[in-house]
Amino acid sequence: MRYARSIGAEALQVFVANPRGWATPPGVPAQDEAFAAACADEGLPAYVHAPYLINLGSHNADTAARSVVSLRHSLRRAHAIGALGVVVHTGSATGGRPREVALAQAGRLLRPLLDELDALDGRGGTGPVPRLLLEPTAGQGFSLCSLIADLGPYLAAVEHHPRVGVCLDTCHVFAAGHDLAAPGGATAALDELERVAGPGRLALVHANDSKAGVGSRLDRHENVGAGAVGADAFGALLRHPATDGVPFVIETPGGVEGHAADIARLKALRGRPPG
Repeated sequence: MRYARSIGAEALQVFVANPRGWATPPGVPAQDEAFAAACADEGLPAYVHAPYLINLGSHNADTAARSVVSLRHSLRRAHAIGALGVVVHTGSATGGRPREVALAQAGRLLRPLLDELDALDGRGGTGPVPRLLLEPTAGQGFSLCSLIADLGPYLAAVEHHPRVGVCLDTCHVFAAGHDLAAPGGATAALDELERVAGPGRLALVHANDSKAGVGSRLDRHENVGAGAVGADAFGALLRHPATDGVPFVIETPGGVEGHAADIARLKALRGRPPG
């Protein structure tokens, strides 16, 4: 919370476990309550990012099982701290299996977790039941979802469950092949997202510029406006009706000074008229 205040944040994203491990720490109820109360008092919506190891499409049974346990932990801890959503990478097909097989497995493993979210209504926690937010990746390897069009089959695999939303990472979608930097490119990408996923599915934006070019499939974050995406694209994203009320979270380099500058830049772009 102190860090969020120091950089002028209007929303924040946290981890509730080691993002590069399988541990599932229980948390401290008094800290959970204090965090949720501070977020409410300061009007800061909070989100949880699930660990990076999660891959619900894995051919390895142990990895798939651990992924379910880890994601369940993030969802339950998010509910405990009053977070509005849990971001999870959409995973990849491993072991040489067809994407369709891995995607069907991901849907099969996710649906019981979504049923558990439904069951959380009215059962403790400090706020609303969090949504599960699918984050398409940059297209590395045998990604299950990187292009916006890939969200259609992924949402179908979870039966278009109403608690499932989308977290759009601007670096990822650019690296996957959507040219946000081209004239009208950012608007076209969000228009496509609305067509494919449906209105209201976009719940969070990871506002990251890209060190690498469009279609590179390289997940290399850069500060806002300093990379290949460029400031104009972020301005177009901020002005699009699909992002109205949707928080933008930065995952950019540079520590406190770089983060504060990125947030200030996004705020300026939000208020700047097009052109």
